Amino acid sequence: MRNQSTPPNLGAVISVRGSVVDARFEQLLPPINSMLRTGADGKILIEVQAQLDARRVRGIALTPTQGLARGMPVEDTGGPLKAPVGKAIISRMFDVFGRAIDRLPEPAGLKWRTVHRDPPPLSERSTKSEIFETGIKAIDLLVPLERGGKAGLFGGAGVGKTVLLTEMIHNMIGHQKGVSIFCGIGERCREGEELYRDMKDAGVLENMVMVFGQMNEPPGSRFRVGSAALTMAEYFRDEEHRDVLLLIDNIFRFIQAGMEVSGLMGQMPSRLGYQPTLSTELSGLEERIANTRAGAITSIQAVYVPADDLTDPAAVHVFSHLSASIVLSRKRAGEGLYPAIDLLQSSSKMATPGIVGERHYNLAQEIRRTLAQYEDLKDIIAMLGLEQLSPEDRKAVARARRLERFLTQPFFATEQFSGIKGKLVSLKDSIDGCERILKDEFKDYPESALYMIGAIGEAKKPAAQAQAKPDPKPEPPAAHEP
Repeated sequence: MRNQSTPPNLGAVISVRGSVVDARFEQLLPPINSMLRTGADGKILIEVQAQLDARRVRGIALTPTQGLARGMPVEDTGGPLKAPVGKAIISRMFDVFGRAIDRLPEPAGLKWRTVHRDPPPLSERSTKSEIFETGIKAIDLLVPLERGGKAGLFGGAGVGKTVLLTEMIHNMIGHQKGVSIFCGIGERCREGEELYRDMKDAGVLENMVMVFGQMNEPPGSRFRVGSAALTMAEYFRDEEHRDVLLLIDNIFRFIQAGMEVSGLMGQMPSRLGYQPTLSTELSGLEERIANTRAGAITSIQAVYVPADDLTDPAAVHVFSHLSASIVLSRKRAGEGLYPAIDLLQSSSKMATPGIVGERHYNLAQEIRRTLAQYEDLKDIIAMLGLEQLSPEDRKAVARARRLERFLTQPFFATEQFSGIKGKLVSLKDSIDGCERILKDEFKDYPESALYMIGAIGEAKKPAAQAQAKPDPKPEPPAAHEP
């Protein structure tokens, strides 16, 4: 911000059109991305987007502009928007300006950094492809995430998206000594408050930071909140050499806010109303999420697909940055198979023999083949029944159903609701369990024995109990009264 010893650079408001504010400066014209203050007590903050001529700038207000009028004084702060960094921000919730919004005192001893930072140069990036183990069987086996990569989480409301994000935060903090940052772009106030409470109840708030640009805030604020969260993530990666898990909900709302800003600035829209600079703006954010020698920022992003159209420009541009796509299925959620991941639609660039190894790759392919075969047979089973299938097909169906149930998992984040203790399953245990199921070792076990367990060894207890328990004798029919 401005040095206290230098006189303030003052101007005046010359026009106000919603969130678009024009100002005139007689002395020094503020550079692009500078922050301007105006209004009562300087509470209205404006980011310079364009220099119209030698004296006038046009900016987008990051706060509501009620009460702003022509002729009001404008002060150039002398710098861009800044975000707080440091150890004091952990376990706190902030807005786009770095102000605490969790009703606790403002944190002390903070440093401030500009949110407009360049991606790390190629010379500093790590070229190693490493697996980011989550402890969640379905993800580690079939959709392995990349350390320092970006995963897209596709899902609507009520399919377990927030629970999955919470569980990943818990596993990252508890077992990998990392820090998690949750960035809510265009979040509803209700969702933000519920998420904060859930994180606190689940005991994962001590090693995470939450940043929100809420749905009711102006587009300029929503457009910059992702950059503020990334600046905090970069501090932990570069200064403290810690791995960071960055969760963004929802990346589509970042694109939407950019579209609103572009429209307000009077730019001609491109296809389907999107801003002509869509690719550049998204790349500027996504390329900062990288794996360097110091540490890694691993990102999991919720992605909304407009009208389920995967050819929509927003979805297409997000896809080009992702290393893994996790699709959540409402149908699986309805069957109680949590996490409700559609294993056939989900994919990862890391699932290659050169990265995960031959054994893991071949097993993942065999699981997909078995599940795909079961999917093809579902119509026949619905019409004619399981008995009409060939013995080989019946075996494939039995394996697929047991695999589906084994790939469910009780979460730490849901212990308080389900009463089932959460499980963290290593990749070795997940591979071992699926291999044994595909070899028909568990064909005599009831399907329920594999449901909501951790490692495959836990299936023996319910199976043993079921075998030890004698069959109940049928009760004699009740005599009819005359």
